[in-house]
Amino acid sequence: MGAKRKSYTPKYRQDAARLVIDTQRTIAEVAREIGVGEQLLGRWVAIERARMDDPPEALDINERAELERLRREVVELRMDREFLKKAAAFFIVENSSPSGRSS
Repeated sequence: MGAKRKSYTPKYRQDAARLVIDTQRTIAEVAREIGVGEQLLGRWVAIERARMDDPPEALDINERAELERLRREVVELRMDREFLKKAAAFFIVENSSPSGRSS
């Protein structure tokens, strides 16, 4: 009777590989810690590094339109924030001056 082969989810494999990559610990050290073989973890790390090096996929037309809309919205929100900062500063100065106080 052969031993049943363990199955790992793609998320688990990615997380294990990121543990090696992000912490800069050795594959052997992480493999012992999580209880998987060094060669297996080494393959996961190689796959994850290759995935990280791949350029991101191009945006489709809907994603590009959404990105442009969001960029315009960010510009507007930044302008609104700057205006509100200036307005708040103005009212602080007005309320702190002797002529601006109401009795």
